[in-house]
Amino acid sequence: MMNYPIRKTRSNNNQISASNRGMDLEQAINDTNAYYASNDIAYIYKKPIPIQVVKVDYERRSAAKISEAYYKIPSTTDYNGIYKGKYIDFEAKETRTKTSFPLKNLHEHQVMHLEHIRKHGGIGFIIVHFSLLNRTFLLDGSHVQTFYHRGETGRRSITLEEFETYGHELKEAYVKRLDYLSVIDRVYLDHN
Repeated sequence: MMNYPIRKTRSNNNQISASNRGMDLEQAINDTNAYYASNDIAYIYKKPIPIQVVKVDYERRSAAKISEAYYKIPSTTDYNGIYKGKYIDFEAKETRTKTSFPLKNLHEHQVMHLEHIRKHGGIGFIIVHFSLLNRTFLLDGSHVQTFYHRGETGRRSITLEEFETYGHELKEAYVKRLDYLSVIDRVYLDHN
């Protein structure tokens, strides 16, 4: 298996805005999901963000531009779908620290959403990419919940060591860029 790096695109000022963090991770997941779908392996999609358009500027009829919009409801997680009869739901995040993933990057409603998925028989997790280390991990929603609630009174991050201990490292490859379903098979489905 070849280990291809997740490439970073930078703006002219070498800054990555908060809205563009994780876009390369997102592309790797989208490419992987496209492979799964085109080979009839699984159907997992990026969820659309529910927005309410408030104002549209019409410079000309063919070039309408949304100039003001708001989130209708808080978004839950990034991806969901079906694999081998199991509902899959997960959030994808990226961190630029070498030692931990800050819990401020997750919202309480996302953690609770993953817990509801798990309680009802689905598979919920997060995928976190440590961009400076070029390492990516899948962490089960039960661990996410434990670490998140620990942050209320103690440490406000999940350490790299905790990802190494409780998570599953995803190696990037050429065709299936981040084959997270191999972890799903091994961890969630093999003992059913």
